Amino acid sequence: MSREDALKRFHDHQDAWDLVVIGGGATGVAIAMDAAIRGLSVVLVEQSDFGKGTSSRSTKLVHGGVRYLQQGNITLVRDALRERTLLRANAPHLVHDLSFVIPCRSWWQRFFYGVGLKVYDFLAVGNSFGRSSNLSVPDTMRAVPGLSRNRIKGGVLYHDGQFDDARLLISMVRTGHDAGACLLNYMRVTSLIRNQNERITGVSVCDAESGEEFSIQGRAVINAAGPFSDAIRSMDDKNQDTMISPSQGVHLVLPRELFPGDTAIIVPKTSDGRVIFVIPWHERAIVGTTDTPIAEASLEPKPQQEEVQFLLATVADYLERAPKPEDVLGYFTGVRPLVKGDKSARTASLSRDHVIRVSKAGLITIAGGKWTTVRKMAEDCVDKVVQLHQMAALPCGTKNYRLHGASDQVMVADERAVYGTDLVHLQQLEQQQPVFAKPISAAFGITAAQVIWAVRQEMARTVEDVLARRTRALFLDARAAVAMAPEVAALLAEELGHDAGWCQTQVAEFKEVAKNYLPAS
Repeated sequence: MSREDALKRFHDHQDAWDLVVIGGGATGVAIAMDAAIRGLSVVLVEQSDFGKGTSSRSTKLVHGGVRYLQQGNITLVRDALRERTLLRANAPHLVHDLSFVIPCRSWWQRFFYGVGLKVYDFLAVGNSFGRSSNLSVPDTMRAVPGLSRNRIKGGVLYHDGQFDDARLLISMVRTGHDAGACLLNYMRVTSLIRNQNERITGVSVCDAESGEEFSIQGRAVINAAGPFSDAIRSMDDKNQDTMISPSQGVHLVLPRELFPGDTAIIVPKTSDGRVIFVIPWHERAIVGTTDTPIAEASLEPKPQQEEVQFLLATVADYLERAPKPEDVLGYFTGVRPLVKGDKSARTASLSRDHVIRVSKAGLITIAGGKWTTVRKMAEDCVDKVVQLHQMAALPCGTKNYRLHGASDQVMVADERAVYGTDLVHLQQLEQQQPVFAKPISAAFGITAAQVIWAVRQEMARTVEDVLARRTRALFLDARAAVAMAPEVAALLAEELGHDAGWCQTQVAEFKEVAKNYLPAS
């Protein structure tokens, strides 16, 4: 699955597509995958790389949402818990069980959260994850070695799912491609096409690499652009009210020695109304997330220092060794495309449910939702399209559809387990060219073969694509990723036929992006 393969599929298709999907994040890719599995012809276009925005910057959890249970949103929690189980079954190489502890500071908290999590267990129909239990003080300290004993009166243990968001997205892209969909990154929508009746019948796009412009005809056009949905909606009608209330969430990356062990913790109540997680992930500890309303979405959102300080201060009250600013290896920031639904000015109170709206001209916009429920979001959206346009399509087939690379023979501790069944082919590449098996960096085990594989099989086009989303180096240690950039650029240039000038530009652009992940010096 190279970009050249996708472009050939695009140009070979002569008729109008059944679906044209705008947006290559989790929602858009899930829709394209669902539609292709149903036998519909579908093309997806993404202005940047798959998952460049929100979908690669999550808290890395496949979960029902303990906070939503506390808010009384039983329907969202039940649906998310059901989807959590399906996702683990369909992508066991990328989704696994993770235990969490809620440290409690009173006997009342232990009772309150203990009862709530029994409800959480009850709602998890077909649950394949562990059950909750109450913990004594010694059991709590054993479960979370890095926890401060100060004021701890025990804890409540429960289970949820953990995943690698960008790698799951690439697995979904490949699943859609395998099913016949055409998915193209670096293809920006410039305008919507209308017929004589002013109905939307396609999109005009520009290939960011070649500068070529194309017209794409489709029976249905779906706007799944996430935080940028309103920009697409304004192409339809400049006068319509905005639908998205963007909010940004910041995550800190800390060394694992500050948070040893394999159990996460959740701080259930903070001053901004959210919960805070501390989660082991890829030999690091992730702390997040904040919820800060922002005026407009950006492809490269920047953390605010107040957010960083808030996270450090919040977890300092729970960890034995309070993290200091100099301990931070990096941070990453994502934008939530929350749908306006009430008069509250606080984005923490806005619903995470998804909504589907159809404009007078026929543009179908899907917004809101969360990573865990993206399969159901896609099912609902494609059902709506099939109904509106009376398309001949198979029933939704994604509930029990194994994603590309799915393997039950997975060792979670193996950093390359995310490749699933593709790992054997990657290893063959390293055996054919032993020089490709040598790690590029001492900080990570990433090899030249992984870079080449990312180009040939995962549509990577830039240094950032490789180091941020095909591997997760930029998220885990931005300084080490910057040091790897020149060698990655050289490998990409050799594979894609670029010159030394291209390499220099790529390294410079990556360093600029990496500034948003580097802690302030």
